[in-house]
Parts: sequence; C-alpha cells; structure tokens
Amino acid sequence: MALKVGDIVPNFKAKDSNGNIFESSAVIGKKPAVIYFYPKDDTRVCTEQACSFRDSYQDFTDLGTEVIGVSGDSATSHQKFSKKHQLPFTLLSDDDKKLRNLFGVPTALFGLIPGRVTYVIDEKGIVRLIFDNLSGKIHIEKALQMLKKIV
Repeated sequence: MALKVGDIVPNFKAKDSNGNIFESSAVIGKKPAVIYFYPKDDTRVCTEQACSFRDSYQDFTDLGTEVIGVSGDSATSHQKFSKKHQLPFTLLSDDDKKLRNLFGVPTALFGLIPGRVTYVIDEKGIVRLIFDNLSGKIHIEKALQMLKKIV
C-alpha cells in the first residue's frame, strides 16, 4: 500500500552507509525530512541528483530539514559513493526492498529500474509532497519549494 500525501510515515529501520541501524523515529515526527529514493549509486543521473542535494544541503539545513537518500545498494557501496562525492547526508541501504515497498515506490521504465521518488515530510511526520520523476536535479527544486511553504 503506497503512501499518499497526508499519510503519516510509519516507523522503519535500515542500515546506513556506516553499517549502523538508522531508526526513522530519531528524525520523522521530530523535524522536517526529505527522503529520496534513487536507482543506483554511481550512475550518471543518480550521481547528479546526490550532488545536487549536496550542493543545496545548506538550504535544507537552514530549513531544519534532514535529507536521507535510499537505494538498493549495500552499505559498503553507499559508503564509497558518499565519500567519493562528499555527501553530507544519510544514505540508507534497501537491499531487501522493504522501504520501497513500505513507501510504495514504483519501478520505472516498464519495471526495468527502481523508481526515483522524493518524499517531503513535515515535522509531524506527515507526507506533504510526493514527487516522481526520472530527472534527478528537479527533485531538489521541488523539495525546497514545498519546504519553504511548510516550515
């Protein structure tokens, strides 16, 4: 069952790029968050998207917002990807697709690749925006637009 705008994000746990268990309750419901799902570390569009989030990271932190990236890559892959591109935000491993299923992230290109979807969540844990688009950079713009309305 896919999350919709207005839904409360359920609690979840996942492994971060350092191999630690990330618990959503540490962030969700306490401050605004952007959770973005992307297909794969170190591919062209995914790298552009991650680096765009990195380059705008101060804008997100100025709004008190946590940025979290999620893909099916391993924690080790995320660690290399994060270090290589100096990503200042959390990356979560979803190798079992539990988070994709929990959020209802669709596949793209006729089911060939995992979808690219961004969720903007307010400080109460309520989904305020779901943006589904294969282009990476526009996700940052749309997320910031929504955050400026709700923060």
